[in-house]
Amino acid sequence: MTPEHPRPPAVTVVGIGADGWAGLTGPARAALTDAQVLIGADRQLGLLPPRCAGTRVPWPSPLRPAVPGLLAAHAGRRIAVLASGDPMFYGIGRALTEVLGAERLHVLPHPSSVSYACARIGWPLEDTEVVTLVGRPAARLAAALHEGRRLLVLSADATTPATVAALLRDHGFGPSRIRVLEQLGGEDEACAEGTADTWDHPAGDPLNVVAVECRTAPGALRLGAVPGLPDEAYAHDGQLTKRHVRAATLGVLAPAPGELLWDIGGGSGSIAIEWMRVHPSCRAVTVERDPVRAARITANADRLGVPGLRVVTGRAPGCLDQLPTPDAVFIGGGLTAPGLLDTCLTALPAGGRLVANTVTLESEALLAARHKAHGGELVRLAVAHAVPVGTFTGWRQAMPVTQWSVRKPTDTATAPAQPSGDDR
Repeated sequence: MTPEHPRPPAVTVVGIGADGWAGLTGPARAALTDAQVLIGADRQLGLLPPRCAGTRVPWPSPLRPAVPGLLAAHAGRRIAVLASGDPMFYGIGRALTEVLGAERLHVLPHPSSVSYACARIGWPLEDTEVVTLVGRPAARLAAALHEGRRLLVLSADATTPATVAALLRDHGFGPSRIRVLEQLGGEDEACAEGTADTWDHPAGDPLNVVAVECRTAPGALRLGAVPGLPDEAYAHDGQLTKRHVRAATLGVLAPAPGELLWDIGGGSGSIAIEWMRVHPSCRAVTVERDPVRAARITANADRLGVPGLRVVTGRAPGCLDQLPTPDAVFIGGGLTAPGLLDTCLTALPAGGRLVANTVTLESEALLAARHKAHGGELVRLAVAHAVPVGTFTGWRQAMPVTQWSVRKPTDTATAPAQPSGDDR
């Protein structure tokens, strides 16, 4: 019986740098020379010598939706795809893996622009945060801004450095040092330097990486890396989960990377925004019936570095049917709406968490009844602030918040409901 031989990869992905053909390894050159179809950006295809005789196919725009059709059009031929640097680091390798599966790819990486940048400026790669603005809004950079942090920003084009400088100024990081590293690894490699406050360099090469050493301006509002941002960080009309209650609520919601939150009754969006700031892969949908508040939530999300927050303008529970399944639900308003709690509990998968806050007696009675029926944890959060009382100082009590938290059982037939906090 003839032994079966493994199927050859359908596509070879070759990383290439600004140094072009000269910087490629022997196996990478062989793959490109042998390919019948060469797919890549016009700039990348232009780096190949005539000996690469395969049909040259430039990527269309937009690129991502075109990947399946383009591969299907050349099925059965030896295909090589060109990628910038390391194809699996914010590169085309991800899209190809999703379409073909990893077993049908052969990836030959090249040093990434991030590796080159760290080598040039002497930054340890493991201590450097990378933010890509390729095909993504510049507002996402705001979530990474902290005093003393070193950031590498992957640029979309030649205008990105000026955009980064403007965002830094707008967020109180004007003194930050900026270095723009162009054509890394190539003969035309160059570096422009300055601060965000004084940045006036003209647009240079579109193939660039922006290195930022974060420095705050005097008096700038400090935003930490954990939930409980200052209330002043938000534009609001009074509908805001205040700082200390917000921190306690996020602690019970316990966001983890990749999880999705429903934030019902968004108000100013603070719970959803701080959920998403926990990790870049955290996702959230906030539901707000007031269009003015919904627009304000979007502005707050952009300002605080999570422009991916999805804002749904509508009334719950009616608008929840089409939303993706949540890992956790927070209800900050509208608790007495008929069917809301039941809809949210039903939407949660096994192990999902629900947290509801209220300050009214009517909603408190509802949460007490649900606690009796479903278990979980019922707590009252009270915060007092020291304020002047004549020439003395006294305490001013904020309205107490009643909070019910519950975890949906993994076995609805036998398992009891559990508190959603980690100290249960």
